[in-house]
This record gives sequence, C-alpha cells and structure tokens, in this order.
Amino acid sequence: MQNFAFHNPTKIVFGKGTVSQLGGLVAPFGKTVLLVYGSGSIKRTGLYDEVADQLRSVGAKVVELSGIEPNPRLTSVRRGIELCRAEGVDFVLAVGGGSVLDAAKAIAAGARYDGDVWDFFMHKAKIADALPMGSVLTLSATGSEMNGNAVISNWETKQKRSFGSIHTYPRFSVLDPTLTFSVPRDQTVNGVVDIMSHVFEQYFSLTTDVPLQERLCESILLTVIENAEKALEKPDDYAARANLMLCGTMALNGGLISVGMANDWASHGIEHEISAIYDIPHGAGLSIVFPNWMRYVYESRIDRFVQYAERVWGIERGGKSDEDMALAGINATRAFFTRIGAPATLSFYDIGEEHLDVMAREAVLFGPIGSFKKLNEKDVKEILTLAL
Repeated sequence: MQNFAFHNPTKIVFGKGTVSQLGGLVAPFGKTVLLVYGSGSIKRTGLYDEVADQLRSVGAKVVELSGIEPNPRLTSVRRGIELCRAEGVDFVLAVGGGSVLDAAKAIAAGARYDGDVWDFFMHKAKIADALPMGSVLTLSATGSEMNGNAVISNWETKQKRSFGSIHTYPRFSVLDPTLTFSVPRDQTVNGVVDIMSHVFEQYFSLTTDVPLQERLCESILLTVIENAEKALEKPDDYAARANLMLCGTMALNGGLISVGMANDWASHGIEHEISAIYDIPHGAGLSIVFPNWMRYVYESRIDRFVQYAERVWGIERGGKSDEDMALAGINATRAFFTRIGAPATLSFYDIGEEHLDVMAREAVLFGPIGSFKKLNEKDVKEILTLAL
C-alpha cells in the first residue's frame, strides 16, 4: 500500500425531500446565485420551481445559465464566467447531472482567474481559487457531486479535457433519489456503466496488499449489478435508485475506495477522444472501450482479473486456467453491459476508422496514459481498432 492523504470537504444531504433544505444550505455563501442547468427537464418535473422557491425564501438574487450540453462545451462555461463577473455572483448552484456539475465547477474556477479557463484543462495554469459551488443531483453517474473534477469539451478544437482541484469540490450536494425516477432509460444505463467504470479505473491496479480497498471496489460493483436492472424495470423503485445514487457518489469522491493505490484512467482518456469528435454519451463510450481495454491489458496482472471474475461475477474456478478465468470475467462484463442495453462497438454510432489516428495521438498528448499498463499511441489505436 502506498502513502496517502485523503480529504473531502463536501457535505452530502441524502434522501427524500431534501431539496427543502436547499435555501438554508445556500444562504451562508451570499445573495447572488448563478443557477446552472441543462435543457429544461427540471422545469418539466417541477424541480425548477422547488429550487426557485428555496432560493427566494432566503432572499437570493438568481442569475440563470441554462442549456448546458450533455458533453458540456467550453463556450457555455465562458458564458457562465461572464455572467458571474457581470452580476457579481457569490455562489454557483448546479441542478442536474454530471455535465451540469462539471460546467459549474469550471465556471466557478474561471470566475476567479484572470486568464482563459481553458488554461486549466491544457495544464497551462493551476486552479488557486474558485467561487463556492453546490449541487442538486438529478442523475446517478459521475460522482461529480463529491469530487473536484470537471470534464469540458472544446468543440472548436475537438478536444475534451479534464481538471481536478480541491478548490472545486462542491460545498454541499443534495441527493434525493426520487429526482432520478424520471431519468430516461438510456441515461440510466449510461450512468450504470459510468459508475462501474469509475470503480474499474481504481480497482485494476498494480498496487498489492490492499484487501480493504479491493473489497470496497467489489462491493460497489456488486451493488450496482444488483440494482441496475431493478431500476430499469421499475424506474420509481426508491431502494434501487437510492442504492445506485450512493454507489455513484462512493465510486468517485477523491479516492476513498482506492486510497494508497495507483489508479489507471486510460479508458476514460480514450473515451474522451471519441466523444470529443463524435459527441456520443460518455457512459456509452465507456461501455464500448472498457471491455476492449480489459482484453488488451489483462496479462499485466492476471491475478486481479481472476479475483474480479470470482468475487464480482461468481465464476467458479473448476478446471479453468488463470487466462480462462480472466477472460470469463471480461466476457461477463460485456454480457452485462449488453443485457442492460449499452452499446458494444463504435459501429453502433457509425464510427469507423476515419479518425482513429487523431484520437490515438490526442489521447497521449501529455504522454503515455494508464498505470496498469502504460499505453502509447500505438496501444491506444489498437484498443480503438478492437472497439470497431
């Protein structure tokens, strides 16, 4: 186990009806609030009115930024930064899923920076300060409600980049599982894949002697698998939705499940290049990439894949070799993704070989990616080719 320091400053307010606490949560941070949300589904569900009432109850002035995209655009972030500066915004409130939260974090950081916010994503500057921000979560997926990470797409340059900072952790996040009842089936599926993929990025590690961390990862995977189809079959199953929501938060909140472990994150880097060009849903891209990454790297530490097959998928050893066990676990992963309706190949989105070289090159722009197996440009192209 490696040395580590863990700190997470986000307050989680979880359960039915917790939006009723929003006014009191926002009030200490100031009177002018930038309300960030997506395409308007929060208005159709009535959540917008509930949020507005809460902000009104504490005398907050509300400045709105709507229309945040599923893969949030740099242009939207820049527009939000301009609003913060023009209106003297004290606090940024994101109401939506991970994309809305990511945009809000980038806005919060950019509003306290004299240069262009894209500098943070291109490693030209580090975040030294940010406006305080909070969230009301409506989708179980990214874990953005309890971490300092943000992923933004620059549509002009076809680049999708991320940052992470202690300054952009939400001050609070309201998690009411009933807000996810109306989430469309495909978004629920993509969220399930995203949660599992976050765990994979931490679980498949070369670090040894970390039994607690391994079992924390495995418990989240098992809980997601047990509840995903329940939520898909009965969207208003509170228990299933609550378990998925908590799994999403626990899967990526600053490394709690993988403290002392080296993480990988190569598959996310590869997927970012796909969606940077083709604008496909992030979870769908991960469903395509991850099993192919697994097939490409499993020999780097086959015992971890054997353990995964046994503990997560319940595959019995019998007379199987280590390789047979590892591949059986990988096949079970693909079968589960397919069973819940997630795509398996890039051809599902009519993506062919046209941009493979560009995606492979951009994925390693800052050097080789991954730690389970270091991947260079050639490796990334081979994984993308497997995904066709």
